Amino acid sequence: MNRRDIVREGYDDIAATYATERDGEGRERDLVASLADRLPAESRVLDAGCGAGTPAMDSLAAEHTVTGLDISREQLRTARERVPGPRLCQGDLAALPFPADTFDAVVSLHAVIHVPRAEHAAVFAEFERVLEPGGRLLAALGDEQWAGTNENWLGTDTEMAWSFYGRSRNRELLTEAGFSVTGVETVDDELGGVFAFFRARA
Repeated sequence: MNRRDIVREGYDDIAATYATERDGEGRERDLVASLADRLPAESRVLDAGCGAGTPAMDSLAAEHTVTGLDISREQLRTARERVPGPRLCQGDLAALPFPADTFDAVVSLHAVIHVPRAEHAAVFAEFERVLEPGGRLLAALGDEQWAGTNENWLGTDTEMAWSFYGRSRNRELLTEAGFSVTGVETVDDELGGVFAFFRARA
């Protein structure tokens, strides 16, 4: 089974547990709220890797037009139950099913870190492609490089896979994709680990 299958099937299997564990409180939600405040009302926002709908989709949906995309159907079903209203679709971060210049902002929290590192450049290029010129990006990426699996993630007997670069390489790849990085902040993840939250403009 390849890494994409591990991630997709894993998130399908643990949808209920993940929704309970990932409440999205704390600094992550603050960063999403800060982005929301910087956008004009009714801005078009893509939550790329929306999971169960927190902390990005639920924070953004009150003031903006949000589309949620995820590789897992069960995560999307949970998101629909928890955050009624936003458009939801299943898809791959490295091949987004949207035309160019569709969104004013892209939020991607703890999603790119599951994509094989060799495809991160393609993911960032896709984010840049679907953003309007000057559009904003908020992404939770690796702070240090790591790749591996956990066969009992969140105590569910379910395998999960990660693959990510460290902060310096992420900055390089974002710049190569056409982004101007405006800020980076290290944030402790409620499910374990430390990640770098990148803010950037297309």
